[in-house]
Amino acid sequence: QVQLVESVGGLVQAGGSLRLSCSASVVTFSGYGMGWFRQAPGKERAFVAAISWSGGWVYYADSVKGRFTISRGDAKNTVYLQINGLNPDDTAVYYCAVDPNGDSTDLSEYDYWGQGTQVTVSS
Repeated sequence: QVQLVESVGGLVQAGGSLRLSCSASVVTFSGYGMGWFRQAPGKERAFVAAISWSGGWVYYADSVKGRFTISRGDAKNTVYLQINGLNPDDTAVYYCAVDPNGDSTDLSEYDYWGQGTQVTVSS
């Protein structure tokens, strides 16, 4: 019912910047929130950032504040994650996801997930 397609990540040098995008195909509902999560090797999936349908509510994990920016396109099915000041700790598989209820930082509230894209930061 819902498909999310993420842009390709890749290998990036430390200190560099990267912009990820995700487009959702959602037929049965609207007004949903979207978020980004990441999973580093050997670690559990963790919250990164989230944004409401209108963009009026945003929230960031403490570890990424000041470096990451989440935004939503004019076509609200698209979400972006601008990553600045990359460091090796940012190496992870990044997932975008859809929260049908709007605004949440809780992983369990997200019902639909992209397949993930690998971001590797070289030191």
